[in-house]
Amino acid sequence: MQKEIVVIIGGPGTGKTTIIDQLVAKGHCCYPEISREVILEAKKQGIEQLFLENPLLFSELLLEGRKKQFNNAQKEPHDVVFLDRGIPDVLAYMHYIGDSYPAFFDAACRENKYTKIFILPPWEDIYIADNERYENYEQAKLIYNHLVETYEKYGYTLIEVPKDTVDNRILFILGHL
Repeated sequence: MQKEIVVIIGGPGTGKTTIIDQLVAKGHCCYPEISREVILEAKKQGIEQLFLENPLLFSELLLEGRKKQFNNAQKEPHDVVFLDRGIPDVLAYMHYIGDSYPAFFDAACRENKYTKIFILPPWEDIYIADNERYENYEQAKLIYNHLVETYEKYGYTLIEVPKDTVDNRILFILGHL
């Protein structure tokens, strides 16, 4: 069987981390979202909101981290590896804020191809802002649109996960592998 590197994407507050955490609890190999790690590291260095203060640096750090996750996922002994967000997410966020980026961002999307992409739609009932999430619900919907546009640009067919219980969403994902 060929290794499946599966990405779960969606705007902020759509349930990605909850699904990843439950997949881990059920014994699946998963890689967490790395942006919180980058944000917390920047805060330790006195930069309150790195994405807002230096979006290109923030995005370069994410890009490097996500490329590393992709390469590590290929080496996993598991047949299926789930990732919380993928490399094209970085470009989608740059499009969202209207910033340009170097050509190597585009090259990274073309060179590191995922097997399947599951997308979680905006869901106001479960949306919660927190210390690392500074987008409101309207912004989350715009980000979702940029994610769709960006992933489709790189040839991905997105599989939309229905709004449902966490267990049913996981069953949907597993049933579409």
